[in-house]
Amino acid sequence: MEGQGQKHSKEVERFVCVLLLMCIKGVSSITQGIGGGSSVTLPESLLFVSTLDGSLHAVSKQTGDIKWSLKEDPIIQVPVFLPEPGFLPDPSDGSLYVLGGKHKEGLMKLPFTIPELVHSSPCRSSDGMLYTGKKQDTWFVVDPQTGEKQTSLTTASSDSICPSAPLLYIGRTEYMITMYDTKTQELRWNATYNDYSASLYDDQKYEYKMSHFASSSDGLVVTVDRDSGDVLWMQRFDSPVAGLYLWTQDSLWRLPHQTVATETLRYLMFMAQSTQSHTMRWSYQFTQEQHSTKTQLVPSLYVGKMDSHLYASTSLVHEGVAVVPHGLTLPRIEGPVTEGVTVGSGRGECEITPSTDVKYPPGSTNPLQNQWLLIGHHEVPPLAHTTMLRDFPDNLQRSGEVIPPRRSTSSYRSGPSTVSVPSSPVLPESLTSDPMTLVGLTLLLGAWLAFLLSYMRVSILYGIVYIICAVYNEHPEVLNIGKISFSPAEVLGHGTAGTFVFRGHFDGRRVAVKRILPECMEFAEREVQLLRESDEHPNVIRYFCTERDRQFTYIAIELCAATLQQYIEDPNYPYSSLDSVTLLEQTMSGLSHLHSLNIVHRDLKPRNILLSVPGALGRVRAVISDFGLCKKLPDGRHSFSLRSGIPGTEGWIAPELLVNAPKGNPTSAVDVFSAGCVFYYVVSRGRHPFGDTLRRQANILSGAYSLDHFMEDIHDLIETMISAEPESRPCTASILKHPFFWSPEKQLQFFQDVSDRIEKEPTDSAIVVRLETSGRSVVRTNWRMHISAPLQADLRKFRTYKGNSVRDLLRAMRNKKHHYHELPPEVQTALGEVPEGFVAYFTSRFPRLLLHTHSALSVCAPERLFHPYYNH
Repeated sequence: MEGQGQKHSKEVERFVCVLLLMCIKGVSSITQGIGGGSSVTLPESLLFVSTLDGSLHAVSKQTGDIKWSLKEDPIIQVPVFLPEPGFLPDPSDGSLYVLGGKHKEGLMKLPFTIPELVHSSPCRSSDGMLYTGKKQDTWFVVDPQTGEKQTSLTTASSDSICPSAPLLYIGRTEYMITMYDTKTQELRWNATYNDYSASLYDDQKYEYKMSHFASSSDGLVVTVDRDSGDVLWMQRFDSPVAGLYLWTQDSLWRLPHQTVATETLRYLMFMAQSTQSHTMRWSYQFTQEQHSTKTQLVPSLYVGKMDSHLYASTSLVHEGVAVVPHGLTLPRIEGPVTEGVTVGSGRGECEITPSTDVKYPPGSTNPLQNQWLLIGHHEVPPLAHTTMLRDFPDNLQRSGEVIPPRRSTSSYRSGPSTVSVPSSPVLPESLTSDPMTLVGLTLLLGAWLAFLLSYMRVSILYGIVYIICAVYNEHPEVLNIGKISFSPAEVLGHGTAGTFVFRGHFDGRRVAVKRILPECMEFAEREVQLLRESDEHPNVIRYFCTERDRQFTYIAIELCAATLQQYIEDPNYPYSSLDSVTLLEQTMSGLSHLHSLNIVHRDLKPRNILLSVPGALGRVRAVISDFGLCKKLPDGRHSFSLRSGIPGTEGWIAPELLVNAPKGNPTSAVDVFSAGCVFYYVVSRGRHPFGDTLRRQANILSGAYSLDHFMEDIHDLIETMISAEPESRPCTASILKHPFFWSPEKQLQFFQDVSDRIEKEPTDSAIVVRLETSGRSVVRTNWRMHISAPLQADLRKFRTYKGNSVRDLLRAMRNKKHHYHELPPEVQTALGEVPEGFVAYFTSRFPRLLLHTHSALSVCAPERLFHPYYNH
């Protein structure tokens, strides 16, 4: 396991990242999640919040409303009175902190957790301590509608169930550990720790769009949208939060959450409100206000009290919160006593800024007389060094070291200028009481890039560095790197592998500047090479220039107005009247160009399809962007291996990339699958053929799709594009010739060419038979009954037409088009203008005519006459 100090650093940077992301993008609304709300029918629409008092609360993911609560035994149960040293458990993971001990060292961190002790028992330490453990698993069978527990299933009991609705099976494990001292023949300590059976939610594999923050001393939870930075809802529970869970794929998954000091959370919210005229928006201005008051965030260990026992959990605090220096106080073993320990400022309940007036009991600064443990925030304790832990069994998995390596200085370089931070240790061995500034913390974390790469998306970290430097005015508002210039404050977005995109200029032209980390230099060079090779096409993002400094690679590319996702999902998008069919055709044209160059994109999705800035004529083009995962296939090769991992974004990944035993290596058909999902997403205005975000990839693997929201003339195309079998999917050139993309003029020309081709064919010829097969549904039994009376009368003047024949319907269309100007005025008016009105007159009455005819005449694809209509 990684060290506890690394864990703290990881938690700090995660929280800092989300807070600053909120500062950049803003909070648009806050919903107070109390009462009301629509009924919840699916467990996937719920979050499950576990609190220290043993309750499991089901809340709405959208509003935070509490739907029901399940009450069980408390998370932690420990004895009230035991001789020194005592222990404080962490309810979030069962970690242990020791109080006092022989050397009166104050709080210390033990290198193992309660579950680890139980799994390794029975065992004995060198100082004669015996450890015995017991593990008891229980299944709770719960009605997701009401939260009513149907029964509990254990090894001792398994009552029969008569479910009236789908049930939730929630697993809970009880870990019981006992320490027995062989020297004194006495029980040293015992504890029971309860934890829900849930794997850690894989954020890389499953898309989850919320971040959760819980206060350390009470049950307040704040939920934030990861992408927009909006505060979605707040909810207060009766007890501090121990864990959050998500229900997906018929099981609970543990969600990461950050514990924050209650005062810090209130303070940040108060500052945001006061600086934005009572509008809850965490903005750039708010960030400046915070730093102007020297707001600081540091990790701490919160010591709290539940009933008659103590617990401890890591949390973040800012400068206004009192942090007890390590070694200042020792525990009162008779039980925690808080009265008279911490005294507020007396300024009333409405005072948001936390009090820093802390009074200590008499003698508390003298370690020899001290018997107090302050309820509140303490410095993160070091690893315990006691005889009780010496020569502990090798089979016991350790929870790791506490303290990360010391760093003396850190610098962030961009272009010719360097911003240096004076020496400020990060959780050093001595754990000094001087808190670290937010800037120092973030920049030092930036210097630890190799460490961070394994824990978080470094793209967010470097964005934070830029913004903080700008806030402190130690970074120029506009950076100039060669011919490229950009403002670090104007972030357009971020991509894979630590990439950030800024608004900038190249040679007097407005561009987007893509900044790539040095660790990804090889990928950057590959991306530039692919851009140079492919950007001559109007529907592939245009490449302009590459520049480098000692820190990053910068790529200047075409500046676009929005993503395809924004066009579909944002009702206020200024170009919402764009033709969706044209955008899809342009997207497929760009993809076809890539495939013609043997380039597989491997990450096609609405966010990677951009809409260009309108030109002089106001036209907007769809362009394919983000070549970070592209693969150039060698000449003669048509597939690629997966040795470097599975490319793509969950929910848009073709099934052959995820199966355990694929039929050969994947091909460019993976892009066609993703494009099929994009097609349906566009024509259905935001829906996905494989369902919602949580079920999407699982449905892709099982082939469970729904095309309920579709246009008649694209259903068959999407169905073939998302086929589970790669070889069944059409190529891009074939897709581009599908009738879905045809203009009215081309449709009319096709009908004429088909009619001319089969005019002299005998009734029993193969082509005519194919055309008339299932023809009754195409002509709706008798097509003559569905046309206007003036046209019926005009048709009877010249020849007889069979109302049940597709060939005769096509013949009638051809003849009336050829003699359009000779038709009576009332007939011309009914048919409309050629070609748009004329074609629409017939296809609106016979919507299956075009696709049916196109499919029937596919046998004629090799003929020159039909080359424009089929890929041959």
